[in-house]
Amino acid sequence: MNITRRLLGKVALGLAGATMLMQVPALAADKPAPFDKPGVKIALVRYLSTGDFFQAYLSGVEAQSKALGIDLRVLDSRQDAALQSDMVDQAIALGVQGIIIQHGLTESMKDAAQRAVDAGIKVVAFDVNVENPKIPQIEQSDKDLARLALEQAVKDNGESWNAGYVYVAGIAPLDRRNETWVDVKKKYAGIKEVAMFGTLDNPIANSVANQARSVLSAHPDIKVMFAPYDEFAKGVKIAVDEAGLNKGIKIYSADISTSDIAAMRESDSAWAATAATNPAVVGQVSVRALAQLLAGEDPGHNVIVPPTLITQKELIDKDIKNMEDLSAKLPQFAHADVAMPAWMPNPNAK
Repeated sequence: MNITRRLLGKVALGLAGATMLMQVPALAADKPAPFDKPGVKIALVRYLSTGDFFQAYLSGVEAQSKALGIDLRVLDSRQDAALQSDMVDQAIALGVQGIIIQHGLTESMKDAAQRAVDAGIKVVAFDVNVENPKIPQIEQSDKDLARLALEQAVKDNGESWNAGYVYVAGIAPLDRRNETWVDVKKKYAGIKEVAMFGTLDNPIANSVANQARSVLSAHPDIKVMFAPYDEFAKGVKIAVDEAGLNKGIKIYSADISTSDIAAMRESDSAWAATAATNPAVVGQVSVRALAQLLAGEDPGHNVIVPPTLITQKELIDKDIKNMEDLSAKLPQFAHADVAMPAWMPNPNAK
């Protein structure tokens, strides 16, 4: 492998930010190689990590890794696309057998992912299209996430309304959700997108709130905000609340967390509904798909975790206050029977 000066300059940063979890519980006798012995090493290479969703995703990766006796290394680029690419090389240099690429930009990760494959390393990608037939894509069924939220928006508001839309192009899950938004606007001629805005600048919610304040001032006729990422929705809600428009605007989103649930349950909250998968479950599925590759099995090219619609009314009626309540009272949210061969340990099993 060609180690660049730039990589050498950043390897110390990457290793300093690495989380090393040496977790080797008793291994079941019927697990296939290489999981029949301790010492399997994988890396999670992250682009996005800010927000409850990504903390829960990481917890799922950790839980499934622990259940399999995996030595997990976490490399966090904090939205630095070039650094994330270099971190794939760092993972290769660490001698990992598998890599999970979590989010990122196609243009920066496509070649990095290929370098890992060329090095004989198994790779899966979550919510980043690395355009590689050898690399399974872990997805939340983003089109269904957007579809469920927008169907609820039409149910609540009819087929004619002015919308604000939060979007950042180039991020695979947002691009897939955008395809559904485009289709909905074609289907319902009365739905008008009067403003589109969005940013991934940290802190994301506050940065989006700054944009939303200007949008609401310029477009007082907005009735619906479609913000298909919960950090976007948080930002829009901040601006809506500050403007005193919480009774006149409804927010529809994707993804869920305990803080999101609290925000949706507030009295007269504008946040009406979200569609979500359990991010911890998605993290578990990411590890399981990679484990299948390492065991010589085929999880499929598109490994899809089905979403659930979650409305404000349902949260209140069922007294759901946090993610634990959500999993307990909506069982379909607690576990996805995806990438789950008979030998795979279930970290959620009681």
